[in-house]
Amino acid sequence: MSRPTVIGWRSRYERGGLAGLADRSRPGRPRRLNHNEIIAATLTPPPTKLGLTHWSSRLLAARLGVAASTVARAWRAYGVQPWRSETFKFSTDPQLVAKVTDVVGLCLAPPQHAIVLCVDEKSQIQALDRTAPILPMQPGRPQRRSHDDIRHGTTTLFAALEIATGQVTAACQPRHRHQEFLRFLKQLARAYPDRELHLVMDNYAAHKRVEVRDWLAANPRVHVHFTPTSGSWLNLVEVWFGIIERQAIHRGSFRSVTDLTAAIRRFIDSWNDERAHPFVWTKTADEILAKANRQPTSKSGH
Repeated sequence: MSRPTVIGWRSRYERGGLAGLADRSRPGRPRRLNHNEIIAATLTPPPTKLGLTHWSSRLLAARLGVAASTVARAWRAYGVQPWRSETFKFSTDPQLVAKVTDVVGLCLAPPQHAIVLCVDEKSQIQALDRTAPILPMQPGRPQRRSHDDIRHGTTTLFAALEIATGQVTAACQPRHRHQEFLRFLKQLARAYPDRELHLVMDNYAAHKRVEVRDWLAANPRVHVHFTPTSGSWLNLVEVWFGIIERQAIHRGSFRSVTDLTAAIRRFIDSWNDERAHPFVWTKTADEILAKANRQPTSKSGH
């Protein structure tokens, strides 16, 4: 704190002892509304006749007859942020506990001499080209690009993440069907010959087609572990999809699907050669289930 503040408090103690340190009345008009009343009004939905979904600081201030800065201070003090909204999803899978335990246990303690692969697809990746050249970043100015774009088609990225090493086996396909998925499974079988494979995947319809089930039955060394319904976040390859989206796709400019797939391939090759690292769960299945269980508030039964 500042030196004058220290001198002022010492002077108050010298003049009045401990009693001199008590709070004093401050100048100015007394507060008309305390923070509790402002927060209570904030948490109450706006009247239907106003047509509002939530309060803003200015709208609430006008209704309460106080300054917008007063409302903003109350919100900061209580950590209330009416402008924010988040989503949630409860899994309705009756085998939720069993599947979470299976997938997390497989990642934390994989079988000996077996390969654990997290498999999924990133579909409908658009080859977007900007209508004007991208302006590079400069000191004090971020990279800039035009708000509109030209679309040159899409591709689907099939990827399998080996959790023990972080190595990625991938393929870009023009469509997202069980035929392409089966082709990718055969690619994985060739990439890991004579090894027992455990594949973690979600419940997408293409993963359960008769043709896929028949191929799995004919290849008993390949075992499938399904994530729960609405639980694809258990699949670690989703983390890697976020990495490639942020670092290679989102800010890219591609004149064709060929350019897009070439950029994806360059990123994957660079990842496997230089940046691949193990993907490890930090929580057990019991800890995940305890956090995901919202019975007291949701009454959803999960």
